[in-house]
Amino acid sequence: MEFLNKSAKKADEKIIELYVYTITHKSWWDTVDFITSNLVGTYLKRFPEQRKTLTSQWMKSENMWLQRTCLLFQLKYKSETNTEILHQFISQLSGSNAFFIRKAIGWILREYSKTNPDFVINYVEKYPLSGLSKREALKWLKNNFRHS
Repeated sequence: MEFLNKSAKKADEKIIELYVYTITHKSWWDTVDFITSNLVGTYLKRFPEQRKTLTSQWMKSENMWLQRTCLLFQLKYKSETNTEILHQFISQLSGSNAFFIRKAIGWILREYSKTNPDFVINYVEKYPLSGLSKREALKWLKNNFRHS
């Protein structure tokens, strides 16, 4: 993964096939999260025309790890986070009973709260989320005295 990360900004467009294979075979949260936030996130910045097609396929796949990828690929985007896409995936997955999906929803919102706290506070108040997702989403704000 580290080797792939070093070459992510120069990788060929077909590298996504390797990323997807790695996400879907012998998957676990630690490898998926690294691949998603570092490799897939970089890939979708470099090839934004692929984003809609790929994420649509991943959401339809019913593979929890690919769906988690849809939630977390923007993890390091900060002010470049596309909140429409973020909302779309959270809305589609917020009813999931899968721990790793609920945790990812909270994690992406928590990370984005460091960039846009008002968006996250309003989002958590407006949309139905699991208790886990809400706690995770507001954790950074709560710890930094920005939300009760």
